[in-house]
Amino acid sequence: MTAGFTSTVSLTPGSVALVGAGPGAADLLTLRAWHCLQQADVVLHDLLVSPEVLAHVPEGVACLSVGKAGGRHSWAQADICALMAEKARAGLRVVRLKGGDPFIFGRGGEEMEALLSAGIPVQVVPGITAAVGAAAWLGFPLTHRDHAHSCVFVTGHLQHDQLALNWTALAQPRQTVVIYMGVTGVETISTQLQAAGLSGDTPVAIVRYATCPAQEVFVTSLSGLPGVVRGDSRGEGRGREVRAPALLIIGTVVSLLQATPS
Repeated sequence: MTAGFTSTVSLTPGSVALVGAGPGAADLLTLRAWHCLQQADVVLHDLLVSPEVLAHVPEGVACLSVGKAGGRHSWAQADICALMAEKARAGLRVVRLKGGDPFIFGRGGEEMEALLSAGIPVQVVPGITAAVGAAAWLGFPLTHRDHAHSCVFVTGHLQHDQLALNWTALAQPRQTVVIYMGVTGVETISTQLQAAGLSGDTPVAIVRYATCPAQEVFVTSLSGLPGVVRGDSRGEGRGREVRAPALLIIGTVVSLLQATPS
């Protein structure tokens, strides 16, 4: 094991724990995540961490938002890493609290590398990633013998206004595709997946704030996805745009959904 990396339960002074907060509901926190919060001197959290989870930070513990939203980065990644190192060098027990799981589109790997390079002891506490939490909460599986033999997680985050994904691989039959941060790219996602051979009738679930009181779920088809996100084809929701953060789950498993859509 690399020097400085630990899997111990205790959070020691001068160290950092990268902690997954799960999809939103406080009772989906792991026990280890909860114990880390109770030991923390300072918590640096993302915007996606729910108020219900933050309520478990003990009174008197410094709780700082270092989040990013919709491409508006109030904190640069380098500054977040520097702040964690600064707090740890001051002898504090630091919890870096991240929505979902730190190692699934959470930049946890980059933060771990930066901390270890700076000589800061670090541990990682996994969390339930948004896709898994959303599917379970809504009553449909991500894999199913009759529907999907594989499940792929990809990021739909635009870089330089482009979305470069392996569309042929994503359009394979009997597969569930989960796209994180994909709302701004739905026109491209719909067009490119259909061009790669995925039927326009393929069911799609759009999920916002999964497992939280503010949860919203919209069910549509691949061809209808852009219109629903724009708000021009959603019945009672007509005219109301679907904004980030939102998760896209694409595949016939969505037809098994048990919850009532928004």
